[in-house]
Amino acid sequence: MFIESKDYKWEKIDKNLDRAIIGYDNALMQTIVKFKKGGIGYLHQHIHSQVAFIVKGSFEVQIEEEKKILHSGDTFFIPSNKMHGVVCLEEGILVESFSPMREDFLK
Repeated sequence: MFIESKDYKWEKIDKNLDRAIIGYDNALMQTIVKFKKGGIGYLHQHIHSQVAFIVKGSFEVQIEEEKKILHSGDTFFIPSNKMHGVVCLEEGILVESFSPMREDFLK
């Protein structure tokens, strides 16, 4: 139930993104994602509700047709089945929470 950052298990998503799952049960999952400048979370949708907190950096966030530039300290919420994605404008970190948990992230 206690997870120290030194124990995160990082997964390379692509050359610009690394992700660690930092806690989950059937109802909730939290991840941390490191982005290099120019990294892209490509437009996609899923059944999960999602909240993302920008720990560091700046991102162009798109939810459906709306785009907004957000910075460290900002948050965005994505309702179930809404198309969304991000482009990292300045090296950054997102902490993301999903409900229910993302079974597809477990290997």
